[in-house]
Amino acid sequence: MKTKFLASVGVIAVAAAALTGCAASAETSNSTEASCTNKIVNANAPQVSVWAWYPAFEEVVDLFNNSHDDVQVCWTNAGQGNDEYTKFSTSIESKSGAPDVIQLESEVLSSFSIRNALVDLTEFGANDVKDKYTEGSWKDASSGDAVYAIPVDGGPMGMLYRKDLFEAAGIAVPTTWAEFETAAAALKTSGSDGVLVNFPTNGRAFNQALFAQAGSVPFVYDSTSPTDIGIDVNDQGAKDVLDYWNSLVQDGLVTTDDAFTADYNTSLVDGTYAVYLAAAWGPGYLQGLSDADENAVWAVAPLPQWDAANPVQVNWGGSTFAVTSQATDKALAAQVAIEIFGTDEAWKVGVEKGALFPSYTPMLDSDYFVNLEYPFFGGQQINKEVFLNAAAGYTGATFSPFQNYAYDQLTEELYSMVQGEQDGSQALDDLQASLETYATEQGFTVAK
Repeated sequence: MKTKFLASVGVIAVAAAALTGCAASAETSNSTEASCTNKIVNANAPQVSVWAWYPAFEEVVDLFNNSHDDVQVCWTNAGQGNDEYTKFSTSIESKSGAPDVIQLESEVLSSFSIRNALVDLTEFGANDVKDKYTEGSWKDASSGDAVYAIPVDGGPMGMLYRKDLFEAAGIAVPTTWAEFETAAAALKTSGSDGVLVNFPTNGRAFNQALFAQAGSVPFVYDSTSPTDIGIDVNDQGAKDVLDYWNSLVQDGLVTTDDAFTADYNTSLVDGTYAVYLAAAWGPGYLQGLSDADENAVWAVAPLPQWDAANPVQVNWGGSTFAVTSQATDKALAAQVAIEIFGTDEAWKVGVEKGALFPSYTPMLDSDYFVNLEYPFFGGQQINKEVFLNAAAGYTGATFSPFQNYAYDQLTEELYSMVQGEQDGSQALDDLQASLETYATEQGFTVAK
């Protein structure tokens, strides 16, 4: 049963893709500098192979290698997100070809730890650096007493909005979701060609974050009992949130475009959407769109709340460094995972050139980061005013070991909802049933 279970848990497809670049173990990667994207400074030092897609990461690698005589990082970009995960899955199945250290989004850690592909870092000093990371990011990288990765960046949420469009329509910046609905109606009646915001049915972690703000806890999972899972995706909090958004959809107050398509990106910057509900990496994403309107006036405000007197902060996204079970020298690989983003100098590269939002508290607490002004937002200190509070208030989440499958099913149900085929309550009830069935078929014991 366990063999079938581990092989078929199925959250990430296994593809027959060739692994390239720095995919060798620490022993073999030490044999040739040509396999690394970056320059090896000390050829006599042992090398740790790393897969990562962070923007401007080569400069971070160079900082690490120039400051370490005991170890060198051999880095390659094996693709972003699912492209990398597919290659990693291939290496898990073949029992070779994985890097020593790999960048993984926190939401997929359980999907790989259940396949015995990741190392529990507690025996390598992970808990010694726990206090250097936000509470929420550390929980996201942990399961029970195990720590499967070192957090790097996070996605505390806020509201990016077109200040010029708000002022033209006479709309006040909403602080609650009730005010947000009022603002959406006001914009529609103002004669604007656009809408307040888009509600993407393929929002995945974005949609889940909205549910979490209303108290939804969809999964209960602990890697110490890997075949036991609690599923409660149709709780009242999630249903209340989905009823709210479905009402906006059916009233024509929001659009339901797929997120992160070319058309969606255009709509973000041409005034079609007056609001971008975004994670802290959203400002960097927005600024990177080549066709952005130079006359647009952007500002950042806190995410609207259900109860302004009792704010709940949520997170969308975030990446980590994990050590794979194929690492030859796991202690050395853990050192790299812990130290590569462990300096202010490295983090200034991440912030200024990679648009990352740190989970690393020495940087979060620094005067540099707190007081950083963002010219794109008219010099607004968006960290101090919005994202630092959001990061501090986020206490973490639990993801399922089949998170990608759960997101795919959520997307299908939300699409059916916005097409008018079912209401939000039925969509979540159907999601609950489908996930229970899937989990049981994969060998899990389901408790709701």
